[in-house]
Amino acid sequence: MLKMSEVQQCQGAGCTKEAKLQCPTCLKLNISGSFFCSQDCFKKNWPTHKSVHQTLYIPNFPYTGTLRALYPLSPRRQVPSRIERPDYADHPQGISKSEKTAKANTFIKVLNKEEIEEVRTVCKLAREVLDIGAATVKPGVTTDEIDRVIHEAIIERDSYPSPLNYYEFPKSVCTSVNEVICHGIPDRRELVEGDIVNLDVSLYHKGFHGDLNETYPVGIIDEESIKLIKTAKDCLDKAIDCVKPGFLYRDLGAVIEKNAKANNCSVVRTYCGHGIHRLFHCAPNVPHYAKNKAIGTMKPGHCFTIEPMINLGTYHDRHWPDNWTAVTEDGKRSAQFEHTLLVTETGVEILTAGKNERRFVPDPNTVLNNTGIKSL
Repeated sequence: MLKMSEVQQCQGAGCTKEAKLQCPTCLKLNISGSFFCSQDCFKKNWPTHKSVHQTLYIPNFPYTGTLRALYPLSPRRQVPSRIERPDYADHPQGISKSEKTAKANTFIKVLNKEEIEEVRTVCKLAREVLDIGAATVKPGVTTDEIDRVIHEAIIERDSYPSPLNYYEFPKSVCTSVNEVICHGIPDRRELVEGDIVNLDVSLYHKGFHGDLNETYPVGIIDEESIKLIKTAKDCLDKAIDCVKPGFLYRDLGAVIEKNAKANNCSVVRTYCGHGIHRLFHCAPNVPHYAKNKAIGTMKPGHCFTIEPMINLGTYHDRHWPDNWTAVTEDGKRSAQFEHTLLVTETGVEILTAGKNERRFVPDPNTVLNNTGIKSL
């Protein structure tokens, strides 16, 4: 039985009942916070919960770089019942039935005016949360602490952290350090001077998702890492410059790869940008490398992400045994930037733009005529 001085909420997915039991394995390992309302709820959530018990993370695994996961993970963070959730939030395996249904075709949804306003709202919130998370990046801070800060900021905005329980992802943000390409799981490892870290923030608000990420230096970093981060940002910006009605999605990859190769970097091929609105991931697929076979032509009302992952060495990747963390095959560093974009009648609106970033391409203060672009 649970002995505690204050009432605790059950940590089962989607459960808001008062906790009455505590995981016996967690007690033995001195892991706090693992509370459940009943044996049935505990058994139902065991496939996800058991990951916190890993105190030694496969020491003989052939890691490609110097980074190691630091277990056990902290217990799953709770989301108040008042907050609207995506369909996968309470699914035992985190499966989105709506996304599975949508995969049956390659139709790219055109958002109406009301949907566009909802997407603008959630993307504005996502940008606010990323900036809050970025302010915590410094030597000595754990990625788990960054996850806590971001989780709480999302809840304060009456939103759900989109990664949480998405196909059983255990945290509220992806934190990818050094050779991690994407989908790094926040843990107890402290950031150290010279690291680079990508924060990938996604949230769900009133039925719509917003998604963006940026890579940050931890203290003073080496020149090679500075160049990598700049190249990754430039790759995204040059791709955004191309977004307009009539442009083929498959042609974005050539623009990105050309810039990456010019800076002696490579482009990851395993992961791509994606459509986003009511669904977290949907059509179109947006590969970031040249000579891809992506389907679709951009139209006003299309909403999607571009998120090139740029490596210092090979583009090949491998996965850690957690089935999420993707790392470079040669252990060299990787950087990434991402925006959620809306195709407009004349170009693109960058829905997740920061305070010092452009929001529209082309600039709305210019007009195109038969002599070229003229300032208004």
